[in-house]
Amino acid sequence: MTHPLAGKTALVTGGSRGIGAAIVRRLARDGAQVVFTYLRSVDLAEKVARELAIAGGRSLAVQADSGDPEAVCAAVARTVETFGGLDILVNNAGLSIRKPVGDVTLEDFDVMVGVSLRGPYATIQAALPHLPDDGRIVNIGSIWADHLPLPVAHLGMSLYTMTRAATAGLTRALAQELGPRGITVNNVQPGTTRTDLVPDRLMEVLRPMIPLGRIGEPADVAGAVAYLVGPDARFVTGASWNVDGGYMT
Repeated sequence: MTHPLAGKTALVTGGSRGIGAAIVRRLARDGAQVVFTYLRSVDLAEKVARELAIAGGRSLAVQADSGDPEAVCAAVARTVETFGGLDILVNNAGLSIRKPVGDVTLEDFDVMVGVSLRGPYATIQAALPHLPDDGRIVNIGSIWADHLPLPVAHLGMSLYTMTRAATAGLTRALAQELGPRGITVNNVQPGTTRTDLVPDRLMEVLRPMIPLGRIGEPADVAGAVAYLVGPDARFVTGASWNVDGGYMT
């Protein structure tokens, strides 16, 4: 088995569950040392860390609120302190507040923007002094940035859709700004994926619209991330990659 990320250190935010945990496992399997953050899921974070240790991987779980700039910057510092550097940053942490626009409070707005935009922006700022000139940044967005499925438009996804569109825009801008350093910045946009953030009723509504005929699994998204942070993707930057089973075709 080859290990294309051997000698690399990765930081994954929101890595204790769902898509984040799948990304952590995949990057570790590919040879990276992985630091991942979590908020409240102590048991899940410890479980992921144990799995990696049993498999011979090196990891560190750091409790950090992804909406708190000081906390995520401290996670970057812990990564560098523990493993001596940082090569890969995956901004995965996210949440979804589902309310009709008239019911959204400014507190809801601040929480959503904090986790989905302010936190990742602060993490990128903290990581940049440590990333090498061939470093990798991957943001995890959503196909909802490009298309809102009409059958579920009543779910109240204005806040979520807004932040996911902003993630795509940030990715394009940073790809240009950091290109001269050889740092690639890409955006992975999952479609309907089996996680605890997606209601079962929504998955069942969308399943018939997916050409591949199934709901996505976290490992499907992790595979796309693994490619983008690996050596074969060194000329891919500024892209928003849909991992959606063909839904957006």
